[in-house]
Amino acid sequence: MAEFTMELNDEQKEVRDWLHGFAADVIRPAAAEWDEREETPWPVIQEAAKVGIYSLDFYAQQYFDPTGLGIPMAMEELFWGDAGIALSIVGTGLAAVGVLANGTEEQIGTWIPQMYGDAGDVKVAAFCSSEPDAGSDVASMRTRAVYDEAKDEWVLNGTKTWATNGGIANVHVVVAVVDPELGSKGHASFIVPPNTPGLSQGQKFKKHGIRASHTAEVVLEDARVPGSCLLGGKEKLDERLARARERAKAGDGERVKNAAMATFEASRPAVGAMAVGTARAAYEVALDYAKTREQFGRPIIDNQGVAFQLADMRTSIDAARLLVWRASWMAVNGKPFTAAEGSMSKLFASETAKKVTAEAIQILGGNGYTREYPVERMHRDAAIYTIFEGTSEIQRLVIARTLAGMPIR
Repeated sequence: MAEFTMELNDEQKEVRDWLHGFAADVIRPAAAEWDEREETPWPVIQEAAKVGIYSLDFYAQQYFDPTGLGIPMAMEELFWGDAGIALSIVGTGLAAVGVLANGTEEQIGTWIPQMYGDAGDVKVAAFCSSEPDAGSDVASMRTRAVYDEAKDEWVLNGTKTWATNGGIANVHVVVAVVDPELGSKGHASFIVPPNTPGLSQGQKFKKHGIRASHTAEVVLEDARVPGSCLLGGKEKLDERLARARERAKAGDGERVKNAAMATFEASRPAVGAMAVGTARAAYEVALDYAKTREQFGRPIIDNQGVAFQLADMRTSIDAARLLVWRASWMAVNGKPFTAAEGSMSKLFASETAKKVTAEAIQILGGNGYTREYPVERMHRDAAIYTIFEGTSEIQRLVIARTLAGMPIR
């Protein structure tokens, strides 16, 4: 077990500074342009690939950091640069993690390289889970996967929504229902290879924020994938479904749900770290502005109203980071989330990002409301953190039910 410390080691500091430099020199100068264009920033992703940030190796190194701080540190720095571009850089990781968590060694070796491509020909991947009627309520998922035994193929039908890189991805990872009677336990994940007939992009969403990240519907109409594209393989799926049926008969379903919830608890701090990065960026802009903007013959930071506001902003950001770091350390060391600490970190960090970015606009006054200054964009970007990876309301529900000793549904 790694000893808990508040101090990053030399290697972590080196990585942090490297990421910060990339965010400052490459991401930030491009942020306003790609926000206005509302398009995937392919040139920036290519630059990230050239230096090794956009790669499975980089994320694997951070993921296996024994302190648990590799991923949150990386997310904070990249999202400090710009949330939309950063999400375009890290979005493929959602699909890659899905394959790493559920796939065989052969599937991992075959598909993950195709998700990233290389510096000369970058690719992206999409993880497709949410549906028009199944967001927080994953048990309501309607996308179906039916096995055609004669051809050893799975036939997928349904519509996915809110898919990062949906439709433009080289590889899609799709979660579908294989046994409707088992609810969320009857789901399985499938690789949909490039150029599969029957997969198409539906509506591309024009969003309030994170505009540089492509978000769209993915439509599956009799999309056939080889049997080898079922993550984990059919034998493993059949065994898992059989266990789920036995547990359902024995009334042991709640324990299975709670085990699944533990996975979400472990991933939510990463989103919290993204929110911390955006909040920190807005705070720094507001602080610099308050030090240089003069009214009535003195910098506005000399006014208690502004100074106290900045003090509260910094305090909230540091508190959010500490909650994220605690949950990340707990996850990597196998500590149980007895008080839903993962959800706590995501809840507090996301709400902090919304509040801090709004306060930054207020400190900048009319300037903050214009696109001449980045806090307006940061405020729009921050709104997503209280929505994706579980809304703030869902986080509060999870925390409350955990504290009460009630099952998580």
